Formats: sequence, structure tokens, C-alpha cells
Amino acid sequence: MDSRRRFIKKFLKMATAVGLIFSPVFSFVKSVIAAAGRLILPKGTRMDDLTGHHPETLDTRNLEPIPLDNFGVMGLRDHSVSLNDWRLEIAGRVKEPAKLKYTQIIALPAIDKNVLLICPGVFANFGRWRGVSIRTLLDEAAAEDDITHVTIRGPKGAYGKVQRFPIDTIKNDSVFLAYQVNGKVLPGKHGYPLRVVAADYYGFDWIKFVYKIEAEKI
Repeated sequence: MDSRRRFIKKFLKMATAVGLIFSPVFSFVKSVIAAAGRLILPKGTRMDDLTGHHPETLDTRNLEPIPLDNFGVMGLRDHSVSLNDWRLEIAGRVKEPAKLKYTQIIALPAIDKNVLLICPGVFANFGRWRGVSIRTLLDEAAAEDDITHVTIRGPKGAYGKVQRFPIDTIKNDSVFLAYQVNGKVLPGKHGYPLRVVAADYYGFDWIKFVYKIEAEKI
């Protein structure tokens, strides 16, 4: 956190010195340091102005979701999943390993969050994501109490990716699994049927086409 504050202060000093005012983000810059050391983005901030930032340095409370048609796409976009065969596997340090159908997942209590995705230097999306808490999924499988991390995998096949998240981000739901965005079923190119939504992480950590989560102690 201290390093973020130092970066922000250095940036503000530089911006002031050169008269750097090229977007609503920087015209608002005098009052952008939040208590947590984040830049508070004003309503109407252009997504293009955010691609050079790390999401953990930004406070998005004033932003509104952008249209889904304006979303950029990261990574694999043409992977196909059949719900007849697909299951979400919950494994690792759990007492009751489970394989849940899509219908079972969407029947669980839902969470809704506005979260920013940044593909560094390329695009930024800000959407309203609906999905399921990974805490809920771990409870379904009677997870052990000593878990320190959760590893998430997707998709199956040659283009599979793996990402591990600390348990604190799971417990506070800053990392969860989404099946809808902006009120619509998650489009295929965005990771249907499930994708990671990870606040404060770059978009390449937002695993798409999720098929397995593993509770771990590291």
C-alpha cells in the first residue's frame, strides 16, 4: 500500500509539473487520493484512459458499467462448452469433492458486483458481474478449515490456464465466479459458462471457461 501511495504522489507531482490534463481522470486528479491510496475515478471516465493503470490503484465507485458490445476480449474466444458434459469440479482439501451442473450453480445464492477488468495497454472493461461466491462452493464440498489458497483452472485442453488466489480474496468475494455480465448470460467469447472475476488483478488472471477449483494449503 505504501508503494502505491508513493507512486501516486510521484505521478501527481509529475502531472502538475508538465500540466498533464488530457482526460476527466486527470482533471480530477487533485482530489483523487482515497483513504486506501487509490485514485478515485470520476463519473464519465473514459475506459481508454485506464489501460496504463493497475486496477488495484483505482477506486471505481463513481463509474457506471459500459455496454457489453463495447467490451474488449482477452485470450481464447472461440472455445465451445456443452452443458450436457460440463461440470464444475470442486477438489483438493475438501471432505466431499463435488461436480456441480450449471443449473446447480445458478441456483446457489448469487452475488453482484461492478468490477473493472484491465488488459494492460490495450483496453479496459467495467461491467456488472453476477455469479457465485467461491466460499459458497467450498462450503458445498465441506472444505477444510486450513485452506490458504484456491487454484482455478480453465478451459480444458491445450489452451488451459491455471491461476492461484489467496484465501483472503476468496473470503471477501473480491474473487468469484461469474455466469452473467450486465444482466446477460456470459457470452461465449467472455468465458461461458463460468469465468473468474478478480478485483485488483489484471485481466489475464481472470480465467475463462472455468471447469475446476481446488482448495489448497501452501
